[in-house]
Amino acid sequence: MSRKRARWVLNALLLFSDLGWAALAFYAAYQVRAQLPWPYPPQGIGRFERYLPMMGVLLGWTVVMFFLHRLYHLRRATSRLDEISRVAGAFSLAMIFTVATVSLVFKETLLAFDYPRAMIFYAWILGILLISTGRMLLRLLWGALRARGWDRSRMLIVGTGEAAEAVIRRIQGAPWFGYEVIGVVALHSNGVTQVAGIPVIGTAEDLPDLVYARDVDEVLIAVPEAPHSEVLRLISLCERSNLSIKIYPDIFQLIATQPSLDDLGGLPLLTVRDVAQRGWKLVLKRAMDIVGASIGLILLSPLMLLIAILIKLDSPGPVFYVQERMGLDGRPFLMLKFRSMRADAEKEGPGWTRPDDPRRTRVGVILRRLNLDELPQLINVLLGDMSLVGPRPERPVYVEQFRRVIPRYMERHREKAGITGWAQINGLRGDTSIAERTKYDLWYVENWSLWLDIKILLRTLVQTLTFRSPNAY
Repeated sequence: MSRKRARWVLNALLLFSDLGWAALAFYAAYQVRAQLPWPYPPQGIGRFERYLPMMGVLLGWTVVMFFLHRLYHLRRATSRLDEISRVAGAFSLAMIFTVATVSLVFKETLLAFDYPRAMIFYAWILGILLISTGRMLLRLLWGALRARGWDRSRMLIVGTGEAAEAVIRRIQGAPWFGYEVIGVVALHSNGVTQVAGIPVIGTAEDLPDLVYARDVDEVLIAVPEAPHSEVLRLISLCERSNLSIKIYPDIFQLIATQPSLDDLGGLPLLTVRDVAQRGWKLVLKRAMDIVGASIGLILLSPLMLLIAILIKLDSPGPVFYVQERMGLDGRPFLMLKFRSMRADAEKEGPGWTRPDDPRRTRVGVILRRLNLDELPQLINVLLGDMSLVGPRPERPVYVEQFRRVIPRYMERHREKAGITGWAQINGLRGDTSIAERTKYDLWYVENWSLWLDIKILLRTLVQTLTFRSPNAY
C-alpha cells in the first residue's frame, strides 16, 4: 500500500473510531444517568431516541474540534500522553459547543428539548476515556502493521556524527514508527563507511540525485554543529517538491530560540532565558511533591518493608545506602537509596555503576532493574531536599569535574534534583554521556510546566511497569 493511501486509510479509521466511541460514550452516559441516582434521582428522562439530535450535534462538533486540533494530522512519533491531552481538550470544547448549540437551537422548538445535566458530565468523562482508548488501540494496530512493512517512510540521514547515530538508534529501536533508513549522507568525504550499521551512500553534493534515485520520502539533517549557512545549503539541495525535511537541533540552540518579548522603560528586549519555576509555580510544584510523596510512601510502605527484609537476608550490611549528592543551588544533601551493592562496593573509591556491575547483590539486580532502589528518595522529597521530577543529582566529586568541561553544567542546579527526569525517560541514565544528559536537563529547566512533570511521571511509571524502552514513549 502506498504511503498516501495508507494515510487516507489511517485518517478514515481515526474518524470512524472517534465517532463510534463518542456515540457509545453518549449512549452509556444516558444509561448511567437513567440508572444511577446521583447527584439526585433521575426524573423525567425519556426514551433515548429523544436525545438523538443532541448526539448528532455532539458528533458534528467532535469532528470539527478534532480537525482544528490537528488530531487527524498525526505525526509518526507523536507522544501518546500528548495525544490524550489534545483529545481531552478538543472533546471538552466539543461538549461545550454542543450544550451551547442545543440551548440555542432546540430550546424553543416544538420538541421542547431538555436534557439531564449529569448526563452531560458523564458523556464528557466517558468520551475522553473511550476515544483515547480507541486511539491507543488503533495506534497499536497501525504500529504493528508499520513494523511489518505497511506505511513505510523512506528516510535519508544527513550527517555521520553522534547526532546521526543517536537518531538511527532511536529509529531502529522503534519499528512501529514506520521509518526505513535507506542510507546516510556525509557532509564531506571523511572515510566513514557506515553509521550504526547503515551504509554511507554519498556526500551532500549527491543529495539531489539520491533523493530521486532512492525514492526518498523524508530527509533528516542531523548535523547540529553545522552553521546555519550550511544547513540552508543542505535544504536547498533537497529539490523534490513532496519531500519532507526535518532538522535535528542543537539542544542549546533550542533553548535559546524560545524568546519572550519584554521591555525596559519602552525599549523592546528579547528574553532568551527566564526562570521557569518561581512564585505560584514553585508553590504548585512543591504541593505536588508533598502530595505525591505522601501518597507514595503510604501506598508503597508494605513493599518497602518487604524490600528491607530481603536486603537484610541477602547480604550483610545496612538496608539503606546514604550518599552525599548536590542539589538546588549546589547545596549538598544526603540522598537515600535501598542498598543494591555489597557493603564494601566503594572500598577503592567512588565509581560509576555499570549495567552488569559485579558489585551488585542478588536482590540488588532486581531492585535496579525495576528502579525500586530509588523508592526511599520519596523521603528526600517530603523533606524538601528533592522533587519528584528534576535533574538527577550527582556526587560533589563528579560535579567539580563536570562543571569545568561542560558548558552551563551548573545551571541544572537552578532547580531541585528529582527522582526521575526528562533525561532519564529518554534513555540517558547510568553510565551515559553527561554532556547529552546536561542538554536534556537544561531543556527541562527552561521549559518546565506542571503538565511536563505529570507527563514525565506517567512515562516513568509505564516504562517501569512494562519494561519498555524509552523509545516507545
